[in-house]
Amino acid sequence: MLAYILKRLLYAIPILIGVNLLTFTLFFVVNTPDDMARLQLGAKHVTPDAIVRWKVEHGYDKPLLLNSQASGSAQLTDTIFFKHSAAMFVFEFGKGDDGRNIGNEIRTRMGPSLAIALPVFVIGLLVNITFALLMVFFRSTYLDLWGVVLCVVLMSISGLFYIIAGQYFISKLWNLLPISGFSGGIDGIRFIILPVLIGVVAGIGSGSRWYRTIFLEEIGKDYVRTARAKGLSEVRVLFRHVLKNGMIPILTGAVVVLPLLFMGSLITESFFGIPGLGSYTIDAIQAQDFSVVRAMVFLGSFLYIVGLILTDISYSWADPRVRLQ
Repeated sequence: MLAYILKRLLYAIPILIGVNLLTFTLFFVVNTPDDMARLQLGAKHVTPDAIVRWKVEHGYDKPLLLNSQASGSAQLTDTIFFKHSAAMFVFEFGKGDDGRNIGNEIRTRMGPSLAIALPVFVIGLLVNITFALLMVFFRSTYLDLWGVVLCVVLMSISGLFYIIAGQYFISKLWNLLPISGFSGGIDGIRFIILPVLIGVVAGIGSGSRWYRTIFLEEIGKDYVRTARAKGLSEVRVLFRHVLKNGMIPILTGAVVVLPLLFMGSLITESFFGIPGLGSYTIDAIQAQDFSVVRAMVFLGSFLYIVGLILTDISYSWADPRVRLQ
């Protein structure tokens, strides 16, 4: 098992290096520091002196990859790549254009993002699997038919509709919950109920329909017919055999998103005024703060790779035959 994990970790290293190089190319080669200065200064006729001052203030006045004017190791370390890209491998993200430390901002905003994302993930997973098993139990009946129709309808509605409708009816019209905002501690629960509820409802259509397809594929296999021939009830067949053997494809969609929960939801956090990583990213894009955007792109890529590794490990746990591949 340890050898299998080490093998997957070794696969992840070149991928992360490639992502870092691609990010560096997009931010510093395609979009040069001079272009960043012009966008940030926001003037049509920016003077060369203003561009130089902006680059010096933000550490973009060095050569990109090789500093030929320096001596020794400084030729590699005193460069934009080393200070702004290679440093991200040790999670040194530097400072944003507003002067605040990006790492501290990420640690501070991670909590509000998790406060929304974790309940949506856990509750949504339980609701989707339960609804899918219910449709499979009553398969080929009107309950199954209308359940699929409901899933298709829910999938066809934009997530913005759920947010706007939820804020209008629950918060503005009925005045049951705050329309936006966030607070720490126990008092913060009333601020996260509506975003969590909307997140769960918005995911029922696609999630339940996908799990239903998985369970229907499993229920037609030979081991299910053997279980029925031995006299097992349909409920026992579903929960003891079908659900267990359908765990591998379920783990694919569940485990891989676990690290991404830290990144928060861009739309939800923006509409509900939650100071999480999602709204932090949106604010950075609007302010054209390339330091923050670059850090969030790298962090998202890193967490996605972690999710893939966790998925491989969960595969080997659910099906030991995977370790032999």
